[in-house]
Formats: sequence, structure tokens, C-alpha cells
Amino acid sequence: MEGAEAEAQEGAAVARDLRALGYGDFPEVASRGPSCPGFRALCARLAAELVTLGTLEEPREEGAEVLSVGNGPGADEGFLRQLAGLLRALHCPDRALCGEGREAALREPGAGLRLLRFLCSELQAARLLCLRPLLDSSSVTPLGDGAEEEAGTVQELVLILQALGLPRPMPGTQASQILRELHAKISELLPSLPPGYMQPLLSYPLNAPQWKALESLSGSLADQYYCRRCLLLKRLDLTTSAFHWSDRAKAQGKAMKAVLMPIREVLSPESDVCIAHVLAARADLSRLVPATSKAARQGTSCAINKVLMGEMPDRGGRPNELEAPMPSWQSRRDVGGGGKASRQRWGRKKKKK
Repeated sequence: MEGAEAEAQEGAAVARDLRALGYGDFPEVASRGPSCPGFRALCARLAAELVTLGTLEEPREEGAEVLSVGNGPGADEGFLRQLAGLLRALHCPDRALCGEGREAALREPGAGLRLLRFLCSELQAARLLCLRPLLDSSSVTPLGDGAEEEAGTVQELVLILQALGLPRPMPGTQASQILRELHAKISELLPSLPPGYMQPLLSYPLNAPQWKALESLSGSLADQYYCRRCLLLKRLDLTTSAFHWSDRAKAQGKAMKAVLMPIREVLSPESDVCIAHVLAARADLSRLVPATSKAARQGTSCAINKVLMGEMPDRGGRPNELEAPMPSWQSRRDVGGGGKASRQRWGRKKKKK
């Protein structure tokens, strides 16, 4: 009885997410799993929008789908094979859906709802990331008369309000009232999340000395990052200046600066990571993905990787390949190693022994 009630709550939560995303009412057939064409069609629509928003790499073949919907025999097996690649690309934290027994796990009751919940959350995050470039300081007005909020803080607050579905506050609204409304809305939505979904990465409470040590560590890391960043930026400046030395580049100097200067001015040696990011980090952030893995290379491979460099001069620098110098011959008289006096000294030493 408890399992049926939990599944009903999960279905209601997925229905709310789908309505918020603009996919209409939640189809009842979608809860039946991959064997249902309606479920496959809904997952395919969510995956297609993720591709449109740039979260996923587009299919290599023109007209191909991330998830096929087919209705013929064996359609669910093909769907499950494509779904495995999709979940790996999205780094799904649900091990049951991504493990070796995923085909059997997806056919269990409630697994389809968990899959839809994950795809909905990824789509919501992708839409928010697409909204970020549209929110500049010129399009954000102060929340109150005479308020002097920084543009970045106001933008983050606007994103939070949009994500929670709250209206934009009227001018003159106090900050305490906005925080109370945010707290009430978040408290209302938290029970609808699956267990452990918002598990923080920092699960151990810290006392005052530990917070002080963490702050000191954060400051040391920020200073080290600043030094390394300054070094990299200096190397970048020297590299870009070297491009202007050739005769061909001198004629295009203004055009090159017009392209490089806007990019260079944005780069800053200061780090924007603070202790607040530690508190906001989730447990899935500790999952490490090798940079050389097949999934990672699909997003970083490009045509420039296949370009081979020509012959380069040998700069040496290999001590193991150096030959030891041959000793030059010298007379023992020149170095004081021979003569009668030397033999007498050796003779006296032997007598003493």
C-alpha cells in the first residue's frame, strides 16, 4: 500500500514538472515504461529539446533521433540501447538506470517515473542556463527605491524567482519579504523530491574553528589560483604579441586586436569560487569523469585534433642520451702522481701499518 502511494506521489510530481515545461497534462500511459509507445514518445521529445538547447551533442546523421520511438517489434530494445547512451551523456546519478541491469530495472514499477523526473530536471536546468545570457545589468531594475544591489546578485535572484515560478517583486518590496516567500515556496517543493536527490556534498556540520580553517584554506587556494592565472595570462599576452611580428600580420594588426581584445578584457586573474559554492554543491559533484573517456571525447573531438604538425627542430634536453666525455691523457708528473718522492711516501705508510 505504501509503495502504491509513493508511486502516486511521484506521478503527481512528474505531472507538475511536465506542465511547468509546457508539455501539457501527464499522459497516464507514460507510467507503464519503455514497452509503451507513449512513454517512448515523451522521452524522445524531452531528449530532442535537450539537443536543441545544446545540452547534448546532435546526432551525427542528419535527421537521426536521439531516442527512437518506433512501434514495431523490438522497438523497446532499440529504445533502451539509445537510452543507455543518453543517460551516460547526462551523467545520470541513478545507478539502477545506468547499470548493467538497466533493462530489467526500467521495467520495474516506478522506474519510468524516475527516468521522466530526471529528464525534466535536466531540461529545467538547460532552460535556465539559456536564460542567463539574456539577463544583463541593463535589463534588471532595482528591487526597491534607492537600492544598490550588484548586477550579478540581482540576476541570480531573478533566475531563482523564475525557476520557482514566482512573480517579479514590485519596486519597494523589502528583501525580508522576498526571502520569506522564497523559503515558503522551497519548503513546499522539497517534499516532492525523491529521497537523497538534494543530498549535499558537505554532509558533516562544522564548528567555528573548522569554519575559520576552511576560510583560511579558501584564501590560500584563491591566492595560489591568482598567481597561476597571472602566469597563464602573461603567457597568453606574449603569445598573442608574437603573432604581430610577421610582415603579413602587421597589415592585419588592427583586425587582430579587434578580435582578441574583447576576449582578453573579460579574463580576470581573480577566482569567483567562494565558500558558498561548497554549501551549494551536491553529492553528485564528487563523481569524476576521466577526460580521456569515450563519452568526454565525443564532446571535445574536432577537426583540429587530426592535423599533424610538420618536422620541428630537435631542442635536445634528454640527459640520458648524452655520452660521457672521454678522459684526456696527462702525465703523472703534471698532476703530482709519480716520482721518487711519491713512492717513498707510500713506502713509509706501509711500514707504519
